[in-house]
Amino acid sequence: MGVYLVDVGAREWFGQERYEDGDPDDGRLGAVATALNAELSRRGLPPFEPPAFGTGPAAGAGPAFEEKLVPPMDGFLALCRAHLPQARTWTLCGWSVLLPVSLDREIVLPVASAHDVETTVAGAPQVLALARRLAAAVGLPDGIPATGRNLELTAWFLDGPARRAAAAGPGPWSADLDSTFYVALYLRAAEHALRYGRPIVSS
Repeated sequence: MGVYLVDVGAREWFGQERYEDGDPDDGRLGAVATALNAELSRRGLPPFEPPAFGTGPAAGAGPAFEEKLVPPMDGFLALCRAHLPQARTWTLCGWSVLLPVSLDREIVLPVASAHDVETTVAGAPQVLALARRLAAAVGLPDGIPATGRNLELTAWFLDGPARRAAAAGPGPWSADLDSTFYVALYLRAAEHALRYGRPIVSS
């Protein structure tokens, strides 16, 4: 249980993937994809189609992204208030779907997401720029996982390596590791979406 950020390939995105346990999310992303492409067309933008996993020369290949939102977010939201305009905090962390496409403003679709009655779609380039601002503000150090292995970032922060790195090289980033986790999480999510061309969804 809990909230996860995971990337999806074409079959999941278009609701063609079915799960043996009868996952209630079966087909939900297909409705999101249809509504999103209608809105993109209305804005004069091309439709979006993610690559399938494991195909293509670069986009679509590479590791899957999955991280769990475990720590409390209070400190992170305070960090956002200190360094970002209020509306930009919503851009950074209020989305249900992170799209590897530039969007000048978020798209709110009348389709239920995993955790809301609507689905909010943000553009990865915009999220990346905001996450980089916070990373600079806290002095995010080198060495934070970036390979995209399953729950790698979550484990790094929760299972001890972050505390050991903070003891060895303290700085603003180590003052509140829960907040720094979310800075790193949204930074890596945006980087991953853009690197592999796959959307990341909150599930």
